[in-house]
Amino acid sequence: QDNSFEQFIINYCNEKLQQIFIELTLKEEQEEYIREGIEWTHIEYFNNAIICDLIENNQTGILAMLDEECLRPGTVTDDTFLEKLNQVCATHQHFESRMSKCSRFLNDTTLPHSCFRIQHYAGKVMYQVEGFVDKNNDLLYRDLSQAMWKANHSLIKALFPEGNPAKINLKRPPTAGSQFKASVATLMKNLQTKNPNYIRCIKPNDIKAAHIFNNALVCHQIRYLGLLENVRVRRAGYAFRQAYEPCLERYKMLCKQTWPHWRGPARAGVEVLFNELEIPEEEFSFGRSKIFIRNPRTLFKLEELRKQRLEDLATLIEKIYRGWKCRTHFLLMKKSQIVIAAWYRRYA
Repeated sequence: QDNSFEQFIINYCNEKLQQIFIELTLKEEQEEYIREGIEWTHIEYFNNAIICDLIENNQTGILAMLDEECLRPGTVTDDTFLEKLNQVCATHQHFESRMSKCSRFLNDTTLPHSCFRIQHYAGKVMYQVEGFVDKNNDLLYRDLSQAMWKANHSLIKALFPEGNPAKINLKRPPTAGSQFKASVATLMKNLQTKNPNYIRCIKPNDIKAAHIFNNALVCHQIRYLGLLENVRVRRAGYAFRQAYEPCLERYKMLCKQTWPHWRGPARAGVEVLFNELEIPEEEFSFGRSKIFIRNPRTLFKLEELRKQRLEDLATLIEKIYRGWKCRTHFLLMKKSQIVIAAWYRRYA
């Protein structure tokens, strides 16, 4: 119920993860249809980039304001930090504070004077401003790290490399918020280079008990995880897509015209293949470089036909091999019989 700096940082990380989820699923999904020239009705979804900007903007973001308060001379308190937020972020549609002069929440009794509220992607969260400055300023001072580096114990010395006199940096050590922001940026950069798979966990109840299904709780989780928007985009679009070359290579055995070799463009081969299999036209679309299949059952049908065809081909290969082996054995026996008969007649 009481959210402070730690929960604020955790929720910031969750917002960034949600943002990359949107980028890699909803946005990328719809942009691919446009690139491939597929007829498509755009699905509206909420992009939480505006919330991430509220937190991490280098000039007007909450973390930037917090660092500015920690670094400026004079009396610095949590109240002065909140006052600065009220001045800079008061007009932001996802920021709420009762102390702001132009706030819409002056009479909101659910919002205490020493708090601010952010409307996250998952819903509104209220943060107690008490402790923000001290926790953000929780630094390992230079003299302490130098003392640890001078310790005789090798492990302690290895844990504080920044205390090495040869590596002394006269700059002020980064704040906790800055370090976390840099770590999140590194994580996002790493994830952008990957092809991640998402596993969404849904809690059926809050008491960790079996056989209890709380509909309201589950619906709330589905909503703030973005699953509804993802399902809408997926259902309106195509469940499977693949480049023409690997698609033809995988399923060419299902058509006499494409098996064993297709002489011509891969797209033309896929068109011949799908026409031969009599797949309904509404079940697929041809893009510039990929074939798009709308329903999973069509893909399952292709896989089932391929499985049956592989079994038939394996039976054919086995049949030919057995015939060759038996004929080879027969010819050897026949040759041996002729040799034995010739020698028998010779000495008979």
